[in-house]
Amino acid sequence: MSKKIDVAVIGAGAAGMMCAAVAGQRGKSVVLIDHAGKLAEKIRISGGGRCNFTNLHAGPANFLSENPHFCKSALSRYTPQDFLALVKRYKIAFHEKHKGQLFCDNSAEDIISMLKAECDAGKVSWRMPCKVDDVQRAADGEGFIIQTGEGEIRAASVVVATGGLSIPKIGATDFSYKIAKQFDIKLIEPRPALVPLTFDAAAWEPFVPLSGISLEVDIETGEKKNKAQFREDLLFTHRGLSGPAVLQISSFWQPGQAIRVNLLPEIDVAQELIEGKSTIKKNLSNHLSQHLPARLVDGLLVANGFAPDARVADMQDKRLRQLGENLNRWVLVPNGSEGYRKAEVTRGGVDTRALSQQTMMANSVPGLYFIGEAVDVTGWLGGYNFQWAWASGVAAGQAV
Repeated sequence: MSKKIDVAVIGAGAAGMMCAAVAGQRGKSVVLIDHAGKLAEKIRISGGGRCNFTNLHAGPANFLSENPHFCKSALSRYTPQDFLALVKRYKIAFHEKHKGQLFCDNSAEDIISMLKAECDAGKVSWRMPCKVDDVQRAADGEGFIIQTGEGEIRAASVVVATGGLSIPKIGATDFSYKIAKQFDIKLIEPRPALVPLTFDAAAWEPFVPLSGISLEVDIETGEKKNKAQFREDLLFTHRGLSGPAVLQISSFWQPGQAIRVNLLPEIDVAQELIEGKSTIKKNLSNHLSQHLPARLVDGLLVANGFAPDARVADMQDKRLRQLGENLNRWVLVPNGSEGYRKAEVTRGGVDTRALSQQTMMANSVPGLYFIGEAVDVTGWLGGYNFQWAWASGVAAGQAV
């Protein structure tokens, strides 16, 4: 490909395919390059293979960034309803799971096929598997020279859509960060997000037998304006805590910070036990097992120094208040997370203050764009990150 093309998109995932399709359908000559042999593996494995492709309620408030206003422009110009219109045009069957989360009825392959068809409609050229070795400004200042495993490509514009560091086993790399550094574009320190949290092995030992138990909780971290709170399902694991509640809070959690879990958000445990002392005939374990899984109750009672067979009527109010605090405000300090291996996304990335919020182009490098997970915009769990991929991809696709 010695002749100069209009747009080279590096990364054929959600954002990259969306961008390439939009640019191609505007009449631009587009090449889409990816080092993987299999197309869009992250879409394929998402949502248990059914791809939680957007969220009906997606808006700027559902995203984290050092520059929180940045995402507003792209999200307002390409909404969940816009993507849904595309899904309906391709007659893809879908359903709402809960809290606005939309999934394919059949398979994530439906979304991949749709995006590929959209690229084909824009006459996009494919280069995959094809490794990009180098990206440089052309010596004449006209666009870029991309060195690949299949030779040199000259492009007027380059869009970097290679994502973050999450799930390296399906091909995640630091390519986007390397390109940003090469062109002196600032990075926000990347770290795993939407990820299970872990605890010191010795401290967690009493809770290991609870592995596999799941329940709805209130979970929070941070203080005052930095406080984040969710009501979602919590899952006990051998090494710590997971489930939607923990994945959500992990994006906000800072190392060394505590998380607070209310295991019974609908009940003031201390008040119920103290007021019921004269009427509750059961022992502590049997009574609490009306509200929580029995295995969880016994494990928590023992871990907090309470005898499961103690009669509620015989217990001091002070001890019952202490128990209530343990259940309604369980305070834990994680020692880390399961890392990029299990993280659904990467928080941080290319500093959005270096990019145009209208076009996603680097302010200091005309013709160089960054979209999707590569940039410092991270959505909540539940389809939000795909909506950012679509919206940022469309913004760049319309601008290149």
